[in-house]
Amino acid sequence: MKSGKSVLLRVVAAALLLLLLSGLVFWLTLPSVSWLKKENPRETVMMRLHNEQARQKGWRTQQLRKLVPLSRISPFLVQAVLIAEDDKFFAHEGFDWESLRKALDANIRKGRILRGGSTITQQLAKNLFLSSRQSLWRKLREAAIAFKLEHALSKKRILELYLNLADWGRGAYGAETAAQRYFQCPASELSLSQSVRLASVLPNPHRFPVPGAGNARMNRKRRLIIQRMLRRRWISRESHDLALQEMGLPN
Repeated sequence: MKSGKSVLLRVVAAALLLLLLSGLVFWLTLPSVSWLKKENPRETVMMRLHNEQARQKGWRTQQLRKLVPLSRISPFLVQAVLIAEDDKFFAHEGFDWESLRKALDANIRKGRILRGGSTITQQLAKNLFLSSRQSLWRKLREAAIAFKLEHALSKKRILELYLNLADWGRGAYGAETAAQRYFQCPASELSLSQSVRLASVLPNPHRFPVPGAGNARMNRKRRLIIQRMLRRRWISRESHDLALQEMGLPN
């Protein structure tokens, strides 16, 4: 009996040691993020993947982007993106557990991965270092990198990097390039309606492009973004009504 317990204890101890070593190796193989405090990345993994896909299809590759400080990005765009992508960004530490639970429930019901429940920090981790492939391993790495980002960088820096590296389609990486490409103005001068249009296409600008009136789904999303901005008193009723008019949406 004692011999059996001894064997069981050794097996459990070996399993725990293996788990500990695996976790250590996993953590040590994650990319460093501390350099992002003061340096801007020249390229992201997502940019390289998109360029490779474009080359394979014979398309012209582009990396048109200009990084600007958060102070030179329209507050309208900052607010619209927060509402569209991560409403609790300044309250959580990299993970929105309620959104994750809802995403998991939706995926279980459909029997496949439809929603990720990712925060802005997780999206930044994916854009910088990972691919868009949906897998448990990639989600684990994404979560671990997001944890590192939250502990190494300030919230404002994470938001600044996200807005400067986000893909807004047609080779427009970052808020400054997107503003120039779609609206012929700097990011600091984006209007409310322009900002809502940009925010509404994230995180899939290739499926839902910025130009044009948008389909019913996109128009619902744009209306929801601007209504939430009004409820929080970030904008006035007059600004709300004017933006709807500019986007061709009934008040």
